[in-house]
Amino acid sequence: MINKESIQHVFFDLDHTLWDLETNSKTAITEMYAEFKLDSLGFTLEDFIPVYLRCNEYCWDMYRRNLMNKDLLRHQRFYLALKDFGNPDRQLAKKLGKRYVDISPSKTALMPGTFEILDYLSPNYPLHIITNGFQEVQHIKMKNTGIDKYFTKIITSERVGKRKPEPRIFEYALKSVECKPENAIMIGDDLQTDVKGAIDFGISAIWYNHKQKEISDPKHPVIHHLMDLKEYL
Repeated sequence: MINKESIQHVFFDLDHTLWDLETNSKTAITEMYAEFKLDSLGFTLEDFIPVYLRCNEYCWDMYRRNLMNKDLLRHQRFYLALKDFGNPDRQLAKKLGKRYVDISPSKTALMPGTFEILDYLSPNYPLHIITNGFQEVQHIKMKNTGIDKYFTKIITSERVGKRKPEPRIFEYALKSVECKPENAIMIGDDLQTDVKGAIDFGISAIWYNHKQKEISDPKHPVIHHLMDLKEYL
């Protein structure tokens, strides 16, 4: 159980936890589908989006496991999606990858309850971000959505040189705010990267299971809406 009295610092993941990556990705892809006239390749936007999201998640999983670097990830996810529709065009994939990075951080959809829970927590705790997202776009996302004002520290895996769930990034985060593991809590949507990574380092964690994934015998608190955090903090 979480000892509410012991918590002094609250750490959040960003993508899928506060910043609505799926909605923002769909908006960006919709714009790009028209801009690059992807309909001429014989697939619909409605067919392309779920394939892209699947390929994107695969590439991010490879990145987190140090099996793919940042530059390859940015266009490989589009290459794999195009290939799925019989269009393995590497040059087009690189153009799409560059354009996506240019426009997606400007999208402003947040997960339901983001402002409400940050307003609730910020008077009582210093709030921080720990993200595996790329250094140059995380600050843009936060500024454009207006949530940057809530956070004291933004720790990115690129700056640290280690990615969640590796212990070094959690160690760096705690040292940067002069906090002991038992006085911190991590909130994120990824059971392995955010929750297990934090718990293995001695940090309490809450799984934000907004996709309502089936679980059995959870060893940690689970919430389905951000405002459910009020039960614990």
